[in-house]
Amino acid sequence: MIHLYISGPMTGLPDFNRPAFHQAAAELRAAGYQVTNPAEKDTPTEAPWIEHMRADVKAMMDCDGVALLDGWSASRGANIEVHLAHGLGLPVHGVFVWRCGLVHLPTQPIMEG
Repeated sequence: MIHLYISGPMTGLPDFNRPAFHQAAAELRAAGYQVTNPAEKDTPTEAPWIEHMRADVKAMMDCDGVALLDGWSASRGANIEVHLAHGLGLPVHGVFVWRCGLVHLPTQPIMEG
């Protein structure tokens, strides 16, 4: 089963944009993906931003790809996650693309070494 990490804007948005994260997670799970949703993590809301990012990056390392929420490009944290995912050779696509099954992962590792 493909394991996806959801990346998107949180900081400065009402309820940290949790409804959008939860909706995306439900849609992706219904499409058959295993999902890591940062809005479901245990880090206290009032924790410093860097603590959230540390937990998020660690969680993303266990995933096969990244699913982007609308507005991700305006988020400093999501930009870091996308940059890291690209550097690691992980596929990065919008939630819609993943949900519709338009992504085919290679059977061999993209990068070695």
